[in-house]
Amino acid sequence: MTEIAVVILNYNGKHFLQQFLPGVITHSGTAKIVVADNASSDGSVTFLKENFQNQIEIIQLETNRGYCGGYNRALKQISASYYILLNSDVEVTPGWIEPVIELFRQDVNIAAAQPKILSYHTRDEFEYAGAAGGFIDSLGYPFCRGRIFQTFEKDLGQYNDTRPVFWATGACLFIRSEVFHQHQGFDEDFFAHMEEIDLCWRIQHTGQTIYYTGQSKVYHVGGGTLAKSNPQKTYFNFRNGLSLLIKNLPTQQLVWKIPVRLVLDWVAAFKFLLGGSAADSRAVLKAHGSFVKHLARDYAKRKAPPSGKPIETTYKGSLLVGYYLQNKKYFRDFRI
Repeated sequence: MTEIAVVILNYNGKHFLQQFLPGVITHSGTAKIVVADNASSDGSVTFLKENFQNQIEIIQLETNRGYCGGYNRALKQISASYYILLNSDVEVTPGWIEPVIELFRQDVNIAAAQPKILSYHTRDEFEYAGAAGGFIDSLGYPFCRGRIFQTFEKDLGQYNDTRPVFWATGACLFIRSEVFHQHQGFDEDFFAHMEEIDLCWRIQHTGQTIYYTGQSKVYHVGGGTLAKSNPQKTYFNFRNGLSLLIKNLPTQQLVWKIPVRLVLDWVAAFKFLLGGSAADSRAVLKAHGSFVKHLARDYAKRKAPPSGKPIETTYKGSLLVGYYLQNKKYFRDFRI
């Protein structure tokens, strides 16, 4: 069995493969490099075969099943102790793998982890997807050290530490293979967006931990498949954000938090409308329709923690209140 497999899920990302795959090969040591192609139509597979045939393994998936289904199917075909799920639009750096793998070796209870995620375009600034480790507030809104909504911190070494977090980003997710398969991988009903938060939450229900280390860093372009302002992404984020809570929150919290989230979502839809983005506003309403339609399905997936106690690595307050009403713009302001 290979110890480490770097697995890149590609969908029409030939230009990213041209730009970033050589660096992944150069800086990944003895790790196996696998590109799983999600039924691309841009010539990605032909490009890989012509240029990297002897350096990587290629898995061709027959249909595009999104981030979740694509990785679930690809990883069933890869035998390794550790998987590194890497977006095609990520630039890795020398020595990026070892500091994270060392965490797993030191503590068998660590199930998944991530490195520092910086912006490819603004290289001294944290990137939207993951930054310095993910957290979640009392109402289920995810956020990161280094990035709260649209406020991005400069990397001044303030997050060069190693510590537990609530979720690790899917843009560069290190995970034990046995843990991934034990939890049946990603929830394919999510298709894309927030699936890594759901997986990390489910992992923590079994008593294992999620970690971040600033001793490794990569640079992420971001928005490689969907732009940050995109109705389809809005739909997935609002729909999956609600499904995330139905699946993982304690029952006594669901009865009041879901109604509050729905009202806040309507406020967001109205804000989209006032801002001239009717498509995003409609996407929120569409997300609610899908959520209600599949409520029973999501509820049936619930997994209670063995202790019966909620996971303690959440922010107990409201991110929205802190950010918009109390002018808390940085992670340090929330005192987690």
